[in-house]
Amino acid sequence: MAVEVSRDLTVQVLQDVNAAKLIDRQQAVRAAVRRGEPKCLGVSQVMLGLMVMSYSIPLHFTEVTEVVHLGVPWWSGLTFIAAGVVAIVLDKHSSMKILQVCLLASFVSTVLSVVAVIIYSVDIDRNPEVLCVETQDESCNEKQYATRLSRGIKSALLVFTLAQTAISAVLGFLLLRHRCGFGQYASLREAAPTTPTSLNPPDLN
Repeated sequence: MAVEVSRDLTVQVLQDVNAAKLIDRQQAVRAAVRRGEPKCLGVSQVMLGLMVMSYSIPLHFTEVTEVVHLGVPWWSGLTFIAAGVVAIVLDKHSSMKILQVCLLASFVSTVLSVVAVIIYSVDIDRNPEVLCVETQDESCNEKQYATRLSRGIKSALLVFTLAQTAISAVLGFLLLRHRCGFGQYASLREAAPTTPTSLNPPDLN
């Protein structure tokens, strides 16, 4: 903002159009993002990530399969937590830069979730439940219980990962729509004329 005083004592306040557009954009982004409630989706992503990592611990004490070898629950859970934290930060500090980071995190989380779902499905299909072989005390052997537990845990992890895929896809879609909606402000660096506001001096006669 600049102030110019002319010879006839007329004061002109010059408003920077670019600065005004930037402020309007930040306010519009903040309002639009908060309407989408990214904080709720972010908290859901963090909770799912923690659940995936905690539920996968018993898999290390059962039959080790591809899921454990590849560490699927760990890198997928960490990805969910990271994407959720970025979404929570976006809710508190709404800006185009953080929005783009959150959009990228949602995209990566969605892709990795799909990869994890494929690995879980293939692992469950390749490792069927062992048939019960009764022992002398009329109970099944330990391998049968281990495979049943392993398949049950992997099925739960598969459901959690599917939920995460849906949440990441929805959040990414909402953020992409907001980003495209405010694309018209991408040329703020271009020069624009300022808008003068004239203030006439009081009549002293």
